Amino acid sequence: QVQLVESGGGLVQAGGSLRLSCAASGRSFSTYAMGWFRQITGKERESVGLISANGGFTYYADSVKGRFTISRDNAKNTVWLQMNSLKPEDTAVYFCAARTGIVSTRDRVYDYWGQGTQVTVSS
Repeated sequence: QVQLVESGGGLVQAGGSLRLSCAASGRSFSTYAMGWFRQITGKERESVGLISANGGFTYYADSVKGRFTISRDNAKNTVWLQMNSLKPEDTAVYFCAARTGIVSTRDRVYDYWGQGTQVTVSS
């Protein structure tokens, strides 16, 4: 069992930056692939950044490549999403998620989810 708690969301102007954190409790964090997803009201949840259990592989959605960076520290049981050059279209609720095995862009295969943190980017 893994519990995930996101933090770091908020209101920021376009062009600004935010750093989201996801703190995990429970066992064996280092064995879980982690992902950041976002959901805009009325739309499906989409993957934003994914990272393998050992941090050696990362994936980014085309819409955030070059602007967002996912990282993790298994000793601290934490995964981050650094978001730079934010745009109004990045406004969403951001969730972190964990699954055993390899990363996946499919949200339905993730076993554990945080409660989400709101990111609002004003123009």
